[in-house]
Amino acid sequence: MPTDLHRRRLLLDTANGLGGIALACLLSEQRLLGDSPRPGDPQPKIDPEHPFAARDSHFPAAAKNVLMIFCSGACSQLDTFDFKPELIRRHGQPMPGAEDLVTFQGGQGNLTRSPWKFRPRGESGKMVSDLVPMLGEMADEMCFIHSLTGKTNTHGPGENFMSTGFTLDGFPSMGAWVTWALGTENQELPAYVAIPDPRGTPQSSVNNWGPGFLPAAFQGTDFSANKPLRNLDLPAGIDAATDRQTRDFLTEINRRHLRQFPGDSELAARISSYELAARMQLSVPDVADLASESASTLRMYGADDTANPLKAAYAKNCLLARRLIEKGVRFVQVFNGAYQTGGEGVSNWDGHKDLANQYAKHGPVLDQPTAALLRDLKQRGLLDDTLVVWCTEFGRMPTFQAGASGRDHNPEGFTAWLAGAGVKAPFSYGATDEFGYKAIENVVTVYDFHATILHLLGLDHRRLTYYHNGIERRLTDVHGHVIRPILADKVG
Repeated sequence: MPTDLHRRRLLLDTANGLGGIALACLLSEQRLLGDSPRPGDPQPKIDPEHPFAARDSHFPAAAKNVLMIFCSGACSQLDTFDFKPELIRRHGQPMPGAEDLVTFQGGQGNLTRSPWKFRPRGESGKMVSDLVPMLGEMADEMCFIHSLTGKTNTHGPGENFMSTGFTLDGFPSMGAWVTWALGTENQELPAYVAIPDPRGTPQSSVNNWGPGFLPAAFQGTDFSANKPLRNLDLPAGIDAATDRQTRDFLTEINRRHLRQFPGDSELAARISSYELAARMQLSVPDVADLASESASTLRMYGADDTANPLKAAYAKNCLLARRLIEKGVRFVQVFNGAYQTGGEGVSNWDGHKDLANQYAKHGPVLDQPTAALLRDLKQRGLLDDTLVVWCTEFGRMPTFQAGASGRDHNPEGFTAWLAGAGVKAPFSYGATDEFGYKAIENVVTVYDFHATILHLLGLDHRRLTYYHNGIERRLTDVHGHVIRPILADKVG
């Protein structure tokens, strides 16, 4: 048999090989190769006809649900939870070694203490600002992370990074990852609900709760107590009985159609999404109706505060969040602060020009309703299974900007806190330097933060992957470590 390779044979073999590679790629993308399941696939696999059914985690979970409170606009750690005595002592002086520092909006002025005093709170004596005194009363329930670091000093990419693990658009939000992996306990409500601020959406808008390249069924459903879900009301002239009969008929037609295309997961998921939307006609108005809440509960949240309508509106959103968690919704994301063009100083925590005046308005809106939400969850026993996450996209500088009375963007060190299932409390982890500028002790990345949240839900962030465009994608990219020192003793 001849072993020499002729030019014609080389070209023929190359052409055949390229065709084989192309076929293998197509079969792989459609998961038709006879290989073993990918290690990141949720187990058991998602039933296309019931994509929201509850699924097992990778290992026993400490938390069943997540409630994330996102302060859009970059809430200052130095005016809320990160107490820096040296910043007070050195008020009005240049920050050592940073005389020529230029940040997001330009040059920096002198070190500036917070306009609000810090006081010891709870039995732990945790120092918390007078800007958020009611949250301070709940300090013993909180696990503070004072050494978070980000990758960007721009709001949109910063929100993306905190919500999706990437600064660019188009990646799945944390809530989408979690509900894709775990489904939900309540089949009458969405698995993932995003509750925008009463003033509007955050700067990165729907990217904060989008599905990215995950199936569209796992996108967050956005509605609030102040702005009901769209298109739920019956059309004029259609009564409830007729509507029910129509939906039953449509369900039968869809099932017949699906039987003609066995294994078509996209068709099955689309039908399932439509069916959930129909069920939501009854479930969403019920859960969003706060009329059944007692007067004392409304008062505790501040939902009856006629003197501060914005606080009352945010308080109603917090009440809605508790009701959703109570119903078993897997992931609830509440936003405090919204993006409005030309609205700086009015709509969110972006305190560049007049921080004292701006935060004096925002503090009361956040404080009472959020503290009441945490207290209410505890009183009802919901903190036993719920992980509460408070976060923002990045922090603020310990200096005021040159020629202004506010703090510039700072991703070098900022604060978040967790409460509830699986975390130590009261507890503080990590630290920024003496002025609150850079994280220097037990530095934590957003990847670590995400890995820890997933871990508390029983998910290994390294195994939670989705094959997209030739890459096994994950929330934590190729980074991240679980922050084990903050885990409760019984949590691995």
